[in-house]
Amino acid sequence: MSSRDVILGRVRRALADVPDDEPPYERAVRREYLREHGERTAEETVTLLAENLADYRALVHRCTEGELAAKLAELLAERGARTVVVPTGLDPGWLADSAAEQVPDRAEDTPYDLDHVDSVVTGCAVAVAETGTLVLDGGPDQGRRRITLIPDHHICVVRVPGQVVSSVPRALERLAAARPLTWISGPSATSDIELDRVEGAHGPRTLEVVLVSGREEPDVMA
Repeated sequence: MSSRDVILGRVRRALADVPDDEPPYERAVRREYLREHGERTAEETVTLLAENLADYRALVHRCTEGELAAKLAELLAERGARTVVVPTGLDPGWLADSAAEQVPDRAEDTPYDLDHVDSVVTGCAVAVAETGTLVLDGGPDQGRRRITLIPDHHICVVRVPGQVVSSVPRALERLAAARPLTWISGPSATSDIELDRVEGAHGPRTLEVVLVSGREEPDVMA
């Protein structure tokens, strides 16, 4: 008997006394827990996001829609970035002012290829204020997960207030579980047993977040 058969046998025995008409888990389990902490205005929620991002050592910037291209060009130039990975669905106007060579997100690129790219610019799916977390779901303006894990410098654009929610439960309401979700709270970092912090261990050493306002969007903040 294989390990698989043993495990499945245990599952069958555990479920032997479950009635056929028992409600499925998502209906049987009550979910009346608190979904966010306190009441905030939209601007207060965005401010909380910025504070928590900074607490995680992300570099936070604010600009309007009309200033975005100049801001991205400025950040890439300050970094000395000569190349930047670009997701296939990224708005071409975002990098119109940048002199960096744009490298498209290609399936054939290897981790070695991406390790030689200076920066990556993406959008996001949602940002969580209470935890200072950015969530990417592989959408057209975010690209494959690996392009945000290998280059050492990641610039993520967040539209405010439309893409900002208060809490993780509110974020989950907007996300599809089948998508390749990447949850980012600050630059990649780890600590050894003596609590010596090392950044860039398993992701970008530098995370910059640009909070962009100025374009009409549905207000999904809760």
